[in-house]
Amino acid sequence: MGKYFGTDGARGRANDTLTLDMAVRIGQYLGWYYGKKRHAKILIGKDTRLSSDMFEMGLAAGATSTGANVYLLGVCPTPSVSYLVQKEHFDCGIMVSASHNPYHDNGIKLFNHEGCKMNPEIEVEVERYIDGEIMIDLAHEDKIGKVLEWDEGLELYESHLKDIVPLDLNGMRIALDLANGSATSCAAETLTALGATVEVIHSAPNGVNINTKCGSTHPEELQQMMKDGDYHVGFAFDGDADRLIAVNEDGELINGDYTMYICGCYMHEKGQLHEDVVVTTVMSNLGLYHAFDKKGIRYEQTAVGDKYVFECMREHDYSIGGEQSGHIIFYEHENTGDGLFTALKLLEVMKATEKSLKQLSEGLFIYPQLLINTVVKNKQAALEDKELQAQVDAVAQELGDNGRILVRPSGTEPLIRVMVEAETDELCASYVNRVIDFIKEKQL
Repeated sequence: MGKYFGTDGARGRANDTLTLDMAVRIGQYLGWYYGKKRHAKILIGKDTRLSSDMFEMGLAAGATSTGANVYLLGVCPTPSVSYLVQKEHFDCGIMVSASHNPYHDNGIKLFNHEGCKMNPEIEVEVERYIDGEIMIDLAHEDKIGKVLEWDEGLELYESHLKDIVPLDLNGMRIALDLANGSATSCAAETLTALGATVEVIHSAPNGVNINTKCGSTHPEELQQMMKDGDYHVGFAFDGDADRLIAVNEDGELINGDYTMYICGCYMHEKGQLHEDVVVTTVMSNLGLYHAFDKKGIRYEQTAVGDKYVFECMREHDYSIGGEQSGHIIFYEHENTGDGLFTALKLLEVMKATEKSLKQLSEGLFIYPQLLINTVVKNKQAALEDKELQAQVDAVAQELGDNGRILVRPSGTEPLIRVMVEAETDELCASYVNRVIDFIKEKQL
């Protein structure tokens, strides 16, 4: 990871660790970099948080000052930027969003001309420009760029989704939690256009209520809505609508592991699962792997982050992969997670099999899981401690095939994360606390 850009763009508290000046300079560098021979063509989208307008304008001002023509998509899902950059031949795309973070945070995500996350080499040069280590030329006279409102871009994205998953949803009753975020721009409209009867909650963004006790990170209200109402399925999005958590007819959560199981099994049966492999991160539940084993489906594991999932999928042309948190990638059609597309794929399986999500989930037992973070002096030194490694190995041996332990560092904080999956909650707590207590006692 770089100084400002992590695995998912530059992110921080608005006007604190992520500033307007940074946005202007990011826009300036990209306008200059892609505009050496002509006006660069840059697409910018945003979510609904209060500071997104500010950063959108800063990015646009910076890019036009170095000659770029900027197209403003407005409030939109992150995956719509990824798709439209590639489809409409933009030089690059920018999404202003901090995803599932609170409203006071924001982020700037960069996409290259293929709609994939920006090449790290370019991000390094952007960081150098932010820090004043390199200089670039500004545009003058007729070389200065223009800003254009591009409302039809979102319509192209919605049409694309309906074309690749041409469903007839007449008779389907769907509940949506839009997280007061990007999904408010298109989710209900897309599903309604396909014939579904849709009821929404958390669909009135005011700049500060994005992700607040709602959406994929807080789906409790949607779960209760499913229990009290008469719906076939519920869908909860995160702030920028690139991840999805579903809820079945009994109000039970269908997270990313369930989605990979349901869609992976369906694709396997249809001969659509390349090499019969599903890509997961190391955080996917042990129960998912046991269920895949029984179905004859293989799997690859990556580090945590949809970036790593996508890299593995692209390298081997795998069909589906994702994270437990709800980032699911269908490689044939997309380069990043897309909550609305994932919802359509789940609906496709439900319609084709005439089964509910509860029925489609049969065969997958999710092991109880406990994750506890603990502060350490030095993450790398702690992980290399021989006595700690012995403690972890002992737990792994005791768990055997009926559980697992994962000890890894936080990517941004001085923390070690200890996660255990076992047959009962009590076993999880016992093993996690054993390791946590050891770390504290040794003062690692």
